[in-house]
Amino acid sequence: MEPETIPVRQSLGRLLISPVKAARSVPAYNAAAVDGMAVRAATTYTAFPETPVLLAAGTEAIPVNTGDPMPDGADAVVMIEKIELEDDRCEIRESVYPWQNVRKTGEDIVKGEILLPAYHRIRPYDQGALLAAGILSVEVFRKPRVLIIPTGDEIVRPEDVKDSPPAGVILEVNGQVLSSMAAECGAECTLSQTVPDALENLKEAVASGLDAGYDVVLTIAGSSAGSEDFTPSALSQLGELLVHGVTVMPGKPTLLAAVKDRPVVGIPGYPVSAVVSFREFVRPLLFQIQGLQVPDPEKIDAYMGRKLPSKPGLEEHVRVILGRVKGRVIAIPLASGAGMMTSLVRADGILRIAPEISGYSEGDQASVELLTSEKALNNRLLAIGSHDLTIDLLASSIKERSEGKITISSSNIGSMGGLLAVERGIAHFAGSHLLDTQTGDYNHSYVRRYVKDTPVSLLTLVHRWQGLMIAKGNPKGIQGVQDLTRKDIAFINRQAGSGTRILLDYELQRAGISPAAIPGYRSEEYTHMSVAMAVTSGRADVGLGILAAAQALNLDFIPVTRERYDLVIPTDLLEDERIKLLLEIIRSSGFADQVLLLGGYEIEETGKIQP
Repeated sequence: MEPETIPVRQSLGRLLISPVKAARSVPAYNAAAVDGMAVRAATTYTAFPETPVLLAAGTEAIPVNTGDPMPDGADAVVMIEKIELEDDRCEIRESVYPWQNVRKTGEDIVKGEILLPAYHRIRPYDQGALLAAGILSVEVFRKPRVLIIPTGDEIVRPEDVKDSPPAGVILEVNGQVLSSMAAECGAECTLSQTVPDALENLKEAVASGLDAGYDVVLTIAGSSAGSEDFTPSALSQLGELLVHGVTVMPGKPTLLAAVKDRPVVGIPGYPVSAVVSFREFVRPLLFQIQGLQVPDPEKIDAYMGRKLPSKPGLEEHVRVILGRVKGRVIAIPLASGAGMMTSLVRADGILRIAPEISGYSEGDQASVELLTSEKALNNRLLAIGSHDLTIDLLASSIKERSEGKITISSSNIGSMGGLLAVERGIAHFAGSHLLDTQTGDYNHSYVRRYVKDTPVSLLTLVHRWQGLMIAKGNPKGIQGVQDLTRKDIAFINRQAGSGTRILLDYELQRAGISPAAIPGYRSEEYTHMSVAMAVTSGRADVGLGILAAAQALNLDFIPVTRERYDLVIPTDLLEDERIKLLLEIIRSSGFADQVLLLGGYEIEETGKIQP
């Protein structure tokens, strides 16, 4: 970037182009450094507590306060604590040497000396030194100006949509994300109006932005190879298309081009792809053209909580949640879809899988780029297991009660996965609702079978109703489990190992129904809300889930069974301060009230340790 001159008061974080010399000395005069009496040091040399020196006040000893200029002839200051005043005389009980307790002219800064070197990034205290030294403006590299151009006929600003967007409409949110990321890099950003899917429109938008003086142009979407992906053609016609597709996932369709000697980057449309593309290609570019070093990410070594396969030949960027369990940092991968914005919201770090390897096995150690501070991991509780809405409520409550110090990161992999995670020492607690079909009890028999080396306690969180979630008004006339075999009904299931899947299989067995007879039995989701959404959206007609999820999305509900949902907690953690706060919240009346407001829950045993 070319230089510009700006006021020092507006220079925080900017990079100096050349050295800055002080325009005046600091202090600009000899000044008293303490409150006391200004004297000639030689008159005090014989002063001791037992043989004080008497000096005439106002002539030989002149009163001064901190910062006052030194009187003519005085070269030292006796602290007020070392003086006794008697009428017009001062009794000095301690000698001083020349220039003691005096800030000499230029002691801090000398006029003409180099105060800050070239390529120095200005900090708050640098601004203070510059102003003190008489520097009111500095020459720095100009901030880069970035233009972001969303594209697509289906793209609409969220401000222009009331309630839920109609089918086919995509809300334009990537632009805001990229604008804020660019601002974090020190750039000035403009988000343009959305450009329709038309070659000439896109060419005009890019060319107009460059003619307006923007240093970097980002286009969003249209960078792949679909029938309406015009960005590659537009950039080829305007300048030179340098790269079409990169070996990074998510982010493969990224475009890199040079138009009118300036960089144009085609950012993929999927949210996670857009963020990865920006982090890898735009972020370093913005720092470098300002003359700044690209900040190195903070990293930490973590152990994989479960197997993580990857495609060789691509550098895969996996979002993970992190927690320190028994002295080790555990990494649990989040949903990998390029459209999963919440995987970025929930992520504690990014795990890069090198293109020459095919992933990691459970227990392997890997380096993770932190999106949070390492210190925060010490107060993180890692919850793995069955999904329930009350876990999300606990996460919010404990963060509020601890004023943000303690947080919960959860991974919804089913009750069985939660028990195994506790046994392997990679979770602080697990949610479980595993039905023993022989006894009707919950969780105890499974704990005895699968958690053999880790003593645990079962703490009941809630009782809840499981049942069939169906569309409002029950348009298909579904009455019970026996209707799941009908050819006109599409079912949505939970994953193997989940308590809900075990319950379903038990109910099918009781009804004499083979899973193979149910259309959709192998279609799986990992949370009750995802099953409810599949029914709400029409992707399925029915799914088994909890009443609270059905009520949250205004679905009808056919009860099947009442079940107990427990937290499985290693017993030695019950004295952990974080777990103690968690239990305190669970047993509070405020939490009970919030649970009841969700609907579909019963709380008579909430907070009870099961025998």
